[in-house]
Amino acid sequence: MEDKKKEHPKEKSRLHPRSLHRERYDFKKLIQSCPELDKYVKPNKFGDDSVDFFDPQAVRMLNTALLKHFYFIDYWDIPSDYLCPPIPGRSDYIHHIADLLGASHFGRIPRGEKIKCLDIGVGASCVYPIIVNKLYGWTTVGSETDPVALASAKKIIEKNPSLKEKVELRLQTNPKDIYYGMINHDEMFDLSICNPPFHSSAKEAEAESLRKLKNLKHKTPDKAVLNFGGKSQELWCEGGEVWFIRKMIKESKKFGNSCFWFSTLVSKQAHLKSAYITLKETKATKVETIPMGQGNKSSRILAWTFLDKTQQREWRKTRWEK
Repeated sequence: MEDKKKEHPKEKSRLHPRSLHRERYDFKKLIQSCPELDKYVKPNKFGDDSVDFFDPQAVRMLNTALLKHFYFIDYWDIPSDYLCPPIPGRSDYIHHIADLLGASHFGRIPRGEKIKCLDIGVGASCVYPIIVNKLYGWTTVGSETDPVALASAKKIIEKNPSLKEKVELRLQTNPKDIYYGMINHDEMFDLSICNPPFHSSAKEAEAESLRKLKNLKHKTPDKAVLNFGGKSQELWCEGGEVWFIRKMIKESKKFGNSCFWFSTLVSKQAHLKSAYITLKETKATKVETIPMGQGNKSSRILAWTFLDKTQQREWRKTRWEK
């Protein structure tokens, strides 16, 4: 027996006001853009069209449809077991960081290919460079430690002519480095973005997945099923998110004149404290914490710059006002 029809708000109000994803998924339009999605769309227990978010293939196909429909991407796929990022959340990060650039430019968001973004850990999905280019026309350098992920991202770029000349991929040969080897001498970036590994071990990552599945299905699952996938280096690193962000901040200090805004997602509010301490130690001139939300999930962007007011004024003049 079908459950009583659930009332849904017309808009996902926690998403950024400029988000293309504030309305509920229109599966008819998505199927028109991506007919392969059709076989995964079925009424849920409330009678609404949906996909099974516990089926990795269904989630992957939904992403494919969203990227085709909203971002005009002809080809998109990722290897099995690699991270399949939720598009609305990734798009929100870019909108918020665009607002931060705009706030540094008298309320005008710098647009076009002269604006250069560094994506730390571009991943197999190449999602941030796609969104960055389609929404604001920026170019991107994507770093990656995993050759398989890098090859996947390269294939996506090669099969989408609109991305060629707009995205450059670089293999980080030293997994312990973040910015070293990725920012060349005299190279300038207007912003740096990152989706860091959240967990400190594979065991912790699996326990978190089990907890989420238990909350969603209201029963204890036999094993963790990563519906959004994820290889070890995407989900965890020694020391976890706290260690990774502290290292990122310390290393960014060495490139303080090469990037206007450094930024990263921070999954847990409690992780901000150690980051703030490190930012104070490294003498960041300005720090911003930007809240984000999607459904019941809350996260935040931590952004910082080492440029003083004179340097910021010169940056705007030479890079954004030409």
